[in-house]
Amino acid sequence: MLKYSLARVGLFVAAAAILIVLPIPINILLKLMIAVIVSALLALILLRGMRNQVAEQMASSSQRRAEEKERLRSALAGEDDKKDASEEDR
Repeated sequence: MLKYSLARVGLFVAAAAILIVLPIPINILLKLMIAVIVSALLALILLRGMRNQVAEQMASSSQRRAEEKERLRSALAGEDDKKDASEEDR
């Protein structure tokens, strides 16, 4: 996640630097807004692999948290005790 965020910031800085250096008579804020748009479009193309990796990591982390939450919820409800008792009967 950190590498992807740094890559996005890097794209913005590069686009902003190029636009600021160009001798176009436009307000600096407008140049920065254009840099935001350009860097977002470049990120869609250039950072596709990194974005997919981050999405997979977030999905697996979310799944793991949901499983842990369900395990804790069933433990608090006493369902684990019932499972253990039924397994001991076998």
